[in-house]
Order: sequence, then structure tokens, then C-alpha cells
Amino acid sequence: MATMAAVDLGAQSGRVALGRFDGERLEVEEVHRFLNVPVRARGTLYWDVLRLYEDMLDGLVMAGAGGAAVDSVGVDTWGVDFGLVDRAGRLLQNPVHHRDGRTEGAMECVFEEVPARELYERTGIQLMPINSIFQLAAMREADDPVLEAADRLLLVPDLLHYWLTGVAACEYTNATTTQCLDARTGTWARDLLSRLEIPDRILPEVVPPATVLGRLDDQVAERTHLSDAVVVASATHHTASAGAAAPFRHPDAAYISCGTWSLVGLERPAPAIDDRSFAANLTNEGGIGGTFRVLRNVTGLWLLHECRRAWADAGSSWEFEELLAMAEQAPAFRSFIDPNDGAFLSPGDMPGRIREFCLRSGQEVPDDPAAVVRCVLESLALKHAQTVRVLSEATGATPPEIHIVGGGARNDLLCRWTANAAQLLVLAGPDEATVVGNLVVQAIALGHLESPAEAREVVRASFRPVAYEPVDAAAWDETYERFEGVVAGVGVAA
Repeated sequence: MATMAAVDLGAQSGRVALGRFDGERLEVEEVHRFLNVPVRARGTLYWDVLRLYEDMLDGLVMAGAGGAAVDSVGVDTWGVDFGLVDRAGRLLQNPVHHRDGRTEGAMECVFEEVPARELYERTGIQLMPINSIFQLAAMREADDPVLEAADRLLLVPDLLHYWLTGVAACEYTNATTTQCLDARTGTWARDLLSRLEIPDRILPEVVPPATVLGRLDDQVAERTHLSDAVVVASATHHTASAGAAAPFRHPDAAYISCGTWSLVGLERPAPAIDDRSFAANLTNEGGIGGTFRVLRNVTGLWLLHECRRAWADAGSSWEFEELLAMAEQAPAFRSFIDPNDGAFLSPGDMPGRIREFCLRSGQEVPDDPAAVVRCVLESLALKHAQTVRVLSEATGATPPEIHIVGGGARNDLLCRWTANAAQLLVLAGPDEATVVGNLVVQAIALGHLESPAEAREVVRASFRPVAYEPVDAAAWDETYERFEGVVAGVGVAA
């Protein structure tokens, strides 16, 4: 029996879970859940990483309560955002949130020194203003003194692992999200960073997923009572963890890691870097077992979270289940948005922005919460289908089915409508895929599993997916054509 603790931090909340593996099946128990609330101070949006660290430690205390023996601990989070520490290992400032406005104009500045096609050819990463390279370029352009004072750059999970162990390293799957790593060599693209005057001295060693970093720091071990646990850099980017838990039945199957973002992708043995993938703005992030996650970011359930927050601020609070029930009763196919339109990137009045998009694209304007939620979910389903088609055209793969993993796997409407929009079978689950993937990669590091393929056999044995067969092909095909016309007609990026 192996007992492992997974710390999974998402953009809205975090959790600590225990995984118990008996050699055949994995059981998962959530022991602590907490909010992840960014903080805006003097115009900058930060992650409250010290609060997250404290909540993580509280969860590890609960994991070890009653004398439970925990063999390992591993952290996964979102990508791109980082903390900078000085020579004494002290955090210089809280990590800046990727939705902060500091990267406005940074892409254009970078492309003056490193053309977009060259940057993509080297890194294989889709061009998005949130990427670490653009955050660093914005700091350099602003002569940010924090960058000069920094000794090490640590992505958020690497920073938390550093506080747990004192080991400063950057796990590969998350390192690829920075757009600072050479996709073919797996090493930092130092020459590109030099051209941008970004100091490469701050870049730590890159380690592969399933690396044992070391034992818990003495003070951490004393507080958590986990003196026998080692810390594992599993697959620290949560989409890589979710991919590790996707119970693929076919090598060309598509998957959607669905949460705040929808990461729509394929698992491939090599990166897809050519004119087609560049034109489609596909990304090639590192996966487990030497694979690549060829995917595209779609703004996901963040839209619904922000709508719900805006309505609550206005005095109307609804649970998600209530909103979904309202949406199901609302008229179908009235209006659509492109989830990736830049208007939806930052926090704010999301219902108002959705209405504005529909108005300027000549559509019926959703005038009540039920219609807004229906618009969001139908648009996400259609965007999922569009992205799967783009991936197929760019890679030559023909996905026979789609796996939806993560929190979105619990969203019956979204799963059902994605199946209909794509006219493909959708298999939903596991819904805590990032936790499950984190745990099975830890099990590989501990020697209890031999390979990602064996890990997926355990996932299939432990968690039964919900199947959604596509229906209403004619209606959804017509709707898909309307959706593509709306997206193209308002001139936003597909």
C-alpha cells in the first residue's frame, strides 16, 4: 500500500487529497479544500501565495492526522506565473497574476527582437500574452528592480516545493509553458532570452516529471508530522497531471482538461511545429513519458465563474446547479460568443461584456442570467468542437472520441453539448483528474507503477467515466456554421 498526498491548486480554489494505492486501484480522499483569492494592490493583481502555502500546510497536517503514514507529497498548479527569490532564498514579491495588465504591448516588443514565427519554431508554444516570456519582457521593459535583484525564477509549484524542501528546480511539464524552453532539446532557450535582455542566470535546473526532490524540511516535517515523506515533482502543470489521468482508449483520442481554462488537446510522441500549427496557434507543452500535449487554450468556465461573481456583487447569488438548471430551460441557439475574445480575459462585468459581444455581432442580446449561461455553455461546447477540428487538420489525427476530465466533467450540459457540437462520443471523468494524475505520477516516482500506460490502466480500473453519445446532428451542424460565422464576422481570433 502506498499513501500519497496531492496538493492541487487551481485558479479558484485549492485542495489537498490523500491517495491510497493497493497495487490495483487508487482511492482518493479530499482532506482539505480552500479558496484561492487573488489580491489587487496599487493596481497590480497578485496571487496570495503565502496564504496558499499556509493552507497547503494545514492540509498536510490533516493528511497526517491520526498517525497516517504518508510516503510522498507533490504539488501541481497552473502554468506561466512565477515567483522570484533572492540569493538568500527570500521571495521578493508575490507572483503577479497572468490576468494582470502588465503584459499589455509586451508581445509586440518581443516580436521586434524575436519574430513570432522564430519564437514559435524554437519553443512550440502558442503565442499568448500571459506566457512567462512576455511577463519577463514586460518587467525588463519597465526596468523592474525585482528582476535585477532576483537570483532564481521559480514557477508557482516549484516555489512551493522549494519551501517544502529547500530544493530549487523547475519541473519540465510546467517549464514548457513559459515559452522560454526549446521544444526539441528540452533546455532553456538562453540565446533567445539574451536577445530580449532577460537574465538567464535566474533559470533553475529543469527536472523531468516523477523526480524525487528530497525529504521535507525539518520545520515542515515537524509541523505536518510527515517526517517520512519525500517530495515529488510529479507533473506539476495541472494539465499535464490531468493528461496523465485521462484514460485514453485510442492514441488519437482528444481530451479537454476543463476548468477555469479548457485545454483542448491531443497527446503526441513529438511536437507539431510547422506552418499549419503556427497558423492555428497550437501549443506543444511537455507531457509525461516523453510525450507532448499538442493543444490550444480556450477560455473556459472562468466565464461562468465571473458571471456568477458579478451577479452576487449585484445582490443575486446562485449556486452553479441552479444556474445550469436555469440554462437548460432557456431557449436554445439564440446567441454565441467567442470565448477567446480579448474582452473576456480580465476580471470584470462578464455578463455586460457578453451582452456587448452579442450586440456588436448583430445577435440577440441575452437579457437574463438563464440566457447568459446558456450562451456561455453552448459557446464553450462549440469552441471545443472547433478546436478539435483545428487540431485534427493541423496534426492529421482523426480523434474517435473526446475525454473530458477535471471539474467540467461534472457539468452535464457542457459534456452533453460538446458531444453534440463535435458529433463525437464524450467520456467524462475523472472529475478530479489533476489530483489523480498527480498521485499516479507520484506512484511512478516511488516505484509502485512502471509507466504512464500502467498508470492509465489503474485510472480505468478505479474511475468509471460517464458516456455522452452525440445526438441532433443536423441542428448542431447548422448551429456550428452560425457559430463560425459569428466568430469570423466580429474579427476575433479563432
